[in-house]
Amino acid sequence: MSEECTEGKIILRLDRIMVERNMSLNRLAELVGITIVNLSKIKNNKVNAIRFSTLASICKALDCTPGDILEYQK
Repeated sequence: MSEECTEGKIILRLDRIMVERNMSLNRLAELVGITIVNLSKIKNNKVNAIRFSTLASICKALDCTPGDILEYQK
């Protein structure tokens, strides 16, 4: 028997971590070195990809790991 594989999706939980760390969009954009518009797209799950370097910068600024930000949903 073969098991059918259905695609899941990755959800960005950046908004939750920002609230926990009391970090504003403006301040995080400044620390990460990206525009507020691009960071807002990441925060609101309006992107299909994120560079590892951007993810690393976000994690450094928020003192978290990628697993704190990324969530897999079936």
